[in-house]
Amino acid sequence: MSLAQYKRTVHRLLTRSNPLKLVVTVVLVLFLYFLVRGTGPREEESVIAANRKKSPYSYKPKAGGKNAWTPKNLPADHISHYDLNTLKASEDALQNNEKVLILTPMANFHEDYWQNLLELSYPRELIELGFILPRTAEGDAALKSLETAVKKVQGAKDASASKFSKITILRQDNDSPVSQLEKDRHALKVQKERRSQMATARNSLLFSTIGPFTSWVLWLDADIVETPRSLIQDMTSHNKPVLAANCYQRYFDQNENKESIRAYDFNNWAESDEGLRLASTMADDEIIVEGYQEIVTYRPLMAHFYDETGNVNDEMPLDGVGGTCLLVKADVHRDGAMFPNFPFYHLIETEGFSKMCKRLGYEVFGLPNYLVFHYDQKI
Repeated sequence: MSLAQYKRTVHRLLTRSNPLKLVVTVVLVLFLYFLVRGTGPREEESVIAANRKKSPYSYKPKAGGKNAWTPKNLPADHISHYDLNTLKASEDALQNNEKVLILTPMANFHEDYWQNLLELSYPRELIELGFILPRTAEGDAALKSLETAVKKVQGAKDASASKFSKITILRQDNDSPVSQLEKDRHALKVQKERRSQMATARNSLLFSTIGPFTSWVLWLDADIVETPRSLIQDMTSHNKPVLAANCYQRYFDQNENKESIRAYDFNNWAESDEGLRLASTMADDEIIVEGYQEIVTYRPLMAHFYDETGNVNDEMPLDGVGGTCLLVKADVHRDGAMFPNFPFYHLIETEGFSKMCKRLGYEVFGLPNYLVFHYDQKI
């Protein structure tokens, strides 16, 4: 009912003198008043107020009509505006409140991995977590343990409890036929298939979780059970597009009869003349897999450059990287750097990723003296 119709109806009813009709008129007037009030501008105002409570933006109707909105003032439920030109990924990540997305492909759940994650000193409100798990029996078991751990943190009733900004859990589209036992998954003969599937999983996880507010992406292997608490601050302080930590493993040395450490990730390397020569002799669909005696490239491996007395901030230029602990500026991914699940210059997955980054003009570095530690699975 329009306002004009409402006024005519009220005027017609009030001009009649019958007392009973006057009572009916008053009731009808009140009914019509609340009916018009509920469908008029006040409803729009309530929508604005509701949106204002749950969004940092402010809105006001555009002059010229109650339903006309300026594009910048649309409610957040309709359109969100982000200016990626103002998004920072700097050496002062913590000071600038830069958001970090930690991504982990997970075949098995290790309690030590989760506890190490919880002990990181970077504020959890600035951290998002993303996981992807295979559709296997091991993946099902890992999912159950992961969900239990996540609910314990995110569902804490204590108001002072620190929660992660967001947690996303995905399942892989394809099943992995490769056993997750250490001796099986590292066999040379399965590397092309295994790493192709790993690349697909990484890409699915990345594209499903990265947001317009993400400054950094930290790839952290599910088997990494020990890192410095200041891992994120330490690595972001280098302000590099791509930066890899040196992954080692703690173990008991039977010969020395004592606890010791040994290199684990051999995918962080600098290119060699022999590596380039070997690649030139290969068919297009063949790949070079580093760290195997069957393939000799003479590439300098970052794992072999660890110096116990060296500076943890020493940097080493790299041409290939592993994914055990890899920090990437989000803009590198946004520019198109992904994990090739096909032979890319005879490289695949994380090593192919580093090649793609360099083709895009980004430098790749490693920290030979900055150690993180991999779970020791007894073979």
